[in-house]
Amino acid sequence: MAITAADVKKLRDKTGAGMMDCKNALTEAEGDFAKAERILKELGKAAAAKRSGRATNEGRIFTHTSGNTGLVMELACETDFVARNETFVALGETLAREILERNLTEADETLENRIKEAISTIKENMSLRRFSRIEKKDNEIFASYIHGDSGRLGCIVALGAEDPAALERQDVKDFAFDCALHAVAFRPSYLSEESVDPAYLTEQKEIFMTQARNMDKPEKVLQGIVQGKLKKHMAEICFLDQGFVKDEKKSVAAVAQELSKAAGTALSLSGYVVYAVGEEA
Repeated sequence: MAITAADVKKLRDKTGAGMMDCKNALTEAEGDFAKAERILKELGKAAAAKRSGRATNEGRIFTHTSGNTGLVMELACETDFVARNETFVALGETLAREILERNLTEADETLENRIKEAISTIKENMSLRRFSRIEKKDNEIFASYIHGDSGRLGCIVALGAEDPAALERQDVKDFAFDCALHAVAFRPSYLSEESVDPAYLTEQKEIFMTQARNMDKPEKVLQGIVQGKLKKHMAEICFLDQGFVKDEKKSVAAVAQELSKAAGTALSLSGYVVYAVGEEA
């Protein structure tokens, strides 16, 4: 009998197996759904469906760059053991590369089928949890960092120079890498104070003012206290204002300025994306 697309979809929805696997099983079973399902189970292709309800609280972060586009991606799984598995790592690298090459905005059937095939092999539930792009200009370079063997933290940063020739300097490349390391270590919420949500700034000022008024100080003094608290808070959440990972006595911006003088051109950190496994998206 003829196997229709609707037949293939019905079997796929029930088993979680790939489209081609379902079509082949139905063909072999001559359209008998029960027999086709058994064939898939015997081949281990239906294993993904059995595991689809299991929690995926572990995983790994992957980075990939191509031209002026970078990608940071989280591939989730059930256990830390699988997150270190060579097959799992290879799958993540393949997915990250394909997302950029095909300019995907979300996982499609091809990617989902790759994941289901890996589930059938590794026998553990997995999911492509999220991914984000970062763009750079021609006068900028990417630097990426994945923390440790577990790969639970990862980042890509973009560093630019008014004179692109400076980007070939080893000290500039090292600084870009250190910025990625810094982002993973300190997890800044914003690049700079200018990028902070105005509503958030207003809220923080109000909170600090309420705290300051409890000190029973003159209004002029209160304003100074609020500004001091706000400056300290910005140094905690803004990338450029944080103490640099290699020298916390200097801000990231101050280190960039020093390097700019040495390189003879202005350097600037233009963007970053940092992920941690399991964090709220």
